[in-house]
Amino acid sequence: MAYRMGRLSSSERKILLGILLVLLAVTAAYADHFRNGFHFDDWHTIVRNVNIHNIRNLPRFFSEPGLFSTLPTNQAYQPVTSATLAIDYSLAGGLKPIYFQASTFIWFLAMLVLLFLFFRRIMDLADGDPSNWQFALLATACYGLHPAIAETVNYIIQRADILSTLGVVASLVLYIFCPRWRRWGWYLVPAVIGMLAKAPALIFPAILVCYVFLFETGRSGSRWSWALKSSSTAFMATGATAALIWKMTPPRFSPGGASPLLYRVSQPFVSLHYFKSFFLPTELSADTDWTPVSSLFSAESIIGFAFVAILLAIAVQTSRMHKARPVAFGIIWFFLAQIPTAVTPLAEVTNDHRMFFPFIGLALAVVWTVRLLLWKTAHLEKRARLLRYAWAAAACLLLAAAAGTWQRNRVWRNEESLWLDVTQKSPRNGRGLMNFGLTQMEKGDYATAISYFEKATVYTPNYSLLEINLGIADSGLGRDSDAEKHFQRALALAPQDSQSYFYYAQWLYGKHRLAECLEELQGALREDPKYLDARDLLMQVYFDQRKWSDLERFANETLRLVPDEPAAGRYLTSITNHEHEIAAAEKASQHAPTVNGLINLSLLYYQDGKYPDCILAAKRALQLQPSSAEAYNNIAAAYNAMGRWDNGIQAAKEAARLKPDFELAKNNMLYAIAQRQRSETSQLAAKRP
Repeated sequence: MAYRMGRLSSSERKILLGILLVLLAVTAAYADHFRNGFHFDDWHTIVRNVNIHNIRNLPRFFSEPGLFSTLPTNQAYQPVTSATLAIDYSLAGGLKPIYFQASTFIWFLAMLVLLFLFFRRIMDLADGDPSNWQFALLATACYGLHPAIAETVNYIIQRADILSTLGVVASLVLYIFCPRWRRWGWYLVPAVIGMLAKAPALIFPAILVCYVFLFETGRSGSRWSWALKSSSTAFMATGATAALIWKMTPPRFSPGGASPLLYRVSQPFVSLHYFKSFFLPTELSADTDWTPVSSLFSAESIIGFAFVAILLAIAVQTSRMHKARPVAFGIIWFFLAQIPTAVTPLAEVTNDHRMFFPFIGLALAVVWTVRLLLWKTAHLEKRARLLRYAWAAAACLLLAAAAGTWQRNRVWRNEESLWLDVTQKSPRNGRGLMNFGLTQMEKGDYATAISYFEKATVYTPNYSLLEINLGIADSGLGRDSDAEKHFQRALALAPQDSQSYFYYAQWLYGKHRLAECLEELQGALREDPKYLDARDLLMQVYFDQRKWSDLERFANETLRLVPDEPAAGRYLTSITNHEHEIAAAEKASQHAPTVNGLINLSLLYYQDGKYPDCILAAKRALQLQPSSAEAYNNIAAAYNAMGRWDNGIQAAKEAARLKPDFELAKNNMLYAIAQRQRSETSQLAAKRP
């Protein structure tokens, strides 16, 4: 496609119109997805990740490890992805999914434009023909409208796949169209940015080698040596970037795979699943229930390796035929794009959003295969008519693909629709069953939730989050003993997970067990200092206990971490109001003391932990009104707080004598008696030999 100043030619206008129509078709297919919400890993990388809530953190994403996620084991080094999320959060003024979805979609459309340019050049290099732009457009539409691609576009945190793939495609386009940039390596900039968005882009040099080997002919010497020499700068830049990623990845990061060998042996069969899904995407699931193969010699493993061998044989054969080289390149791309996730043992054996990168190669290989077959069976004079028939058939297939994409967008609408689909497509997925149960629990249907949680335990018996949710559901049904056992088991299963501490603390707070609640919250913040929910609850505990100095210190610490944290600001305001209230009460007690004023001052002192001052203020009230039961009760409460049980009992008895129906005074007396007895029992036990 020739670009020049001035008016566009008729063919150029057709090409631009075709590109525009494809982009409009893709936009129409995704028109209903922009209001889809946050899901799955979005919670710990976006929703609860306060690091993206401040645009000033942009440099820190590149210089400080561990800012990608609130979960230590998920803190990969993906600074570019985090930076784009922080920009979206700033533009949206908060967690508004439509801004994040729109941003992701813009990157996706930009990649489709570059894909068209890339496909067109590959096809022209293999067999220059005026109709190539139509097949490049078809390959782009086939890819852009494919339902499997919706698994990535809808999944906000997996924009990392889009950004990394965009970086690879952009660098290839620059390498092809701007040969003068090769000497200085400027074409590598998008690829390096893609690598810093997600690691799969590190495969870029291998893809570049294959491109040079297959399409840049006419060089002296071995084609392989020329390809490796031409790509040497890319290998060096990628090696340096890989070293940076390795260095900046926190030591607690874990990809999650249990058996590296079986995981890797499973990948050929996974590759077959991806290949099948390109032609028949009927099993798409946000969270599959696949498990690793049982051994190297299992049926799935043998079938998978046979599939890989056959497809690679086709790639080798087509690479020897100049006109068929786009098929070879597409197949090689399909396999190379899977290598990063195939060699790294991840928690899931397969994941449908991983098809995003490899499917570029399949789109190229399949469309060019169709083109070769059409050209082989039709004479030159029949090709125009044949193209019209081909486009009619393609339009029907693309319309079906768009309908599938629209349906997947509806599945991703909210948590309930997403996890219901997972339970139907992946019925042995314990996490999927748990998450759907969670959507029912959020509606207050604890019985249904527990039924799904119990089904999940069959497949994931040692899942800490499942134990947490079982605890919450049992608590909702009033089964407190069972609930506490589940919370404690979650802690035993995941002692480094801040959520295990937080949800147990939240339950303890509801049971007014503040001392234990405080201990668990400290555990949560030890594991994740920026866990805002834990910080908010801890501030509430300090407020309830009237620990004003601790509350002030902790609120200020929270604001240093998260300057716009609203709860911390409210608590600091309450502290200021409390101090003003005490100052006003003290001033009034000095100039015009009243019984009620002194009793109120006594209560304020008690709330502030100033128990001697509380007693003195209450005694001043008794000087004005010796029969004040409220003053005696305040004295009793202060003595109890100081552990002076006899004094507390005496004051509470006097309050109850003056006001027989004073339940608060009676409770203070009973509490003091019980504590004195407990103290005496402990002392006797200590004296026993």
